[in-house]
Amino acid sequence: MKSEQALDTPVVPTQSLLDNYFSISARGSTLKREMIAGFTTFLAMVYSVIVVPNMLGTAGFDPAAVFIATCLIASFGSLMMGLWANLPMAIGCAISLTAFTAFSMVLGQGISIPVTLGAIFLMGIVFTLVSVTGVRQWVLTNLPKGIAHGTGIGIGLFLLLIATNSVQLIVANDAGLPVKLGDIHSLPVLATIIGLAATIGLERRGVPGGILLVIIALSLFGLAFDPSVTYQGLFALPDLLSEQSLIGQLDIMGALNPVVLPIVLALVMTAIFDATGTIRAVAGQAELLDEKDNIVGGGKALTSDSVSSIFAGVVGGAPAAVYIESAAGTAAGGKTGLTATIVGVLFLLMMFLAPLSYLVPAYATAPALMYVGLLMLSNVTKLDFNDKVDAMAGLTCAVFIILSCNIVTGIMLGFVTLVIGRLCSGEWRSLKPGVLAITLGLVVFYLGGWAI
Repeated sequence: MKSEQALDTPVVPTQSLLDNYFSISARGSTLKREMIAGFTTFLAMVYSVIVVPNMLGTAGFDPAAVFIATCLIASFGSLMMGLWANLPMAIGCAISLTAFTAFSMVLGQGISIPVTLGAIFLMGIVFTLVSVTGVRQWVLTNLPKGIAHGTGIGIGLFLLLIATNSVQLIVANDAGLPVKLGDIHSLPVLATIIGLAATIGLERRGVPGGILLVIIALSLFGLAFDPSVTYQGLFALPDLLSEQSLIGQLDIMGALNPVVLPIVLALVMTAIFDATGTIRAVAGQAELLDEKDNIVGGGKALTSDSVSSIFAGVVGGAPAAVYIESAAGTAAGGKTGLTATIVGVLFLLMMFLAPLSYLVPAYATAPALMYVGLLMLSNVTKLDFNDKVDAMAGLTCAVFIILSCNIVTGIMLGFVTLVIGRLCSGEWRSLKPGVLAITLGLVVFYLGGWAI
């Protein structure tokens, strides 16, 4: 007994230190739960170290250099979110903005890679100014409750579409309706369906780390039975100083060209509503909203992901944002910055363990994202149908996020529906000046052709 107590004694101060720093107990969480949530979020978003280099590699970026940049950005942003903002939200290269960077800026408009990185850097600067001056918080404050909850519903639907498409459970339709059921007999589809059912069952039983257990089990299954999942080694030393390195290769002066500046502003506008909507949705999922429906530590959260885009321009990656997949960690019980801190540390290690990323197939993480998407649909119960205009504006927002595959588009149409609906119902007195200003700004942004 004495030896067991002696072994346990040194652990207490460490747990107490972490508990006090991250307010783990105060938020109703535990050290074990936060660690499980961190691993869950990491595994749900580790696909980015493959997808982002592939997309930017198509545009002429060196894939190895982008891999390092992707890991550095995710590590920097998540550590800042965890250690400073103390929120369970992980940051990484935004997939939508990565696609815009590769296919619109570089391939579409012929902007050089250094100037593109300079534009991302400038976008981060403007984005940060918008955050620290309170403009972004003002947007959050003036986000009507219906649209706020609608954004959560829409992101949940978006997660479901992304996850099901990643394993070809739902695929594009050649004729008729836009989508259709994929090959129900394929291994990834069957594994995903079984994984989702298992996740729901384990979570219902309250099994600690149920989501993570399913991810690990499906990864081991893939390694054993799926020829496409192969062990490619354990360790790979990153080369930060190679000739292909993109660190410090940005051209800021080139990005100040009048032709490029509108693109910078489009990136900023998209990030304001896309990332802000995601942060609000994930915070709601983690029950980190105060009595006024504001995000606990929201100012620091908003600044963390905007500063991460500045860092992205410096190290040679795509614009950064809070990942929707952070909701997988909050669903696993994450409520503090320790969750994000663990994600940041794991992405730092990922630079040295690159081959391991190929051991987690899409069908291992798809069930987790689908489960989180289903959970986020519960936001529909928060809509106040006694205020039909507000509720319908929220549902309009949700539906068009999924139909357009664009969070900002859904938010814009939600605001337009709310304003016109209030006017037509004779409830124009309840419209806040801030809501009118945001609606006008979004409409001009879209009609001006700057929307991404």
